Amino acid sequence: MTLKLGAIHIHPVKGGRSLGLESAELHREGLARDRRWMLIDADGRFQSQRDLPALARLDAEPTEDGLILTFGEEAERFVPFPDGSERVDARLWQNELDVALAGEETNNALSRWFGEDVRLIYQDRIDRQADMDFAPAESPVSLADGYPLLIATTDSLRDLNSRLVYDGEEPVPMGRFRPNLVIDDSGPWREDTWRTIRIGGVTLDLVKPCARCKVTTIDQLDGVVTGEQPLQILRETRFSADRRVPGVLFGWNAVPRGEGRLDVGDRVEVLEHRDGEVVRG
Repeated sequence: MTLKLGAIHIHPVKGGRSLGLESAELHREGLARDRRWMLIDADGRFQSQRDLPALARLDAEPTEDGLILTFGEEAERFVPFPDGSERVDARLWQNELDVALAGEETNNALSRWFGEDVRLIYQDRIDRQADMDFAPAESPVSLADGYPLLIATTDSLRDLNSRLVYDGEEPVPMGRFRPNLVIDDSGPWREDTWRTIRIGGVTLDLVKPCARCKVTTIDQLDGVVTGEQPLQILRETRFSADRRVPGVLFGWNAVPRGEGRLDVGDRVEVLEHRDGEVVRG
């Protein structure tokens, strides 16, 4: 069976709308321009769709000089890269980050858009490390939750959706899971057996299955919670009681061994398989 890279996605603002690409440069910390911007609250804590479901409606178009933001009917807004002279401490899970703060006018506009006191920050220094419980040493990471890349497969989504439809539920699109790389033609849940893969000329290690949260229940077009699915069906079919990776699982976190260009349609090769059962459904 020949596997191929079916889609590439970045999320210029953490928690914001996904942007599909035909090609992308992969760096050690993740895809270029992926999750380098982030909203924080008045206390410096990161904001995601768990806190602000309406983040799903925030469009961000990267430019050479910064971002163009669009939100619903609001006029688009250009945000230049901060010069770094105004900085702030931000918290992203257990990480304390020294980051550059966007301008006051931008932050006032975003606070008005979301009805919350929020500020936009930019990660101008890549000094954050991936979760060392699973990632190799010296694994830089952007503002993603824990790892440079998230990988999912179309066949696993197809299997999940068939179970939803069988139970009388609506199928869900891949966007609910917010992957960076989507692999086609793998067979359902085969990714659970992959340890190392190569896409194009880049080698990636799949280091940890991804435990899912309520973001999967948020419609990625209108930012509205739709109910309990697909979390409920995942609890029945993809639940892990492993204390190191507890919860319901879909997709794999990955760490690149090097850098290079990725293109939709690239061949995907499985270089090494893992032994043993990863998920108990």
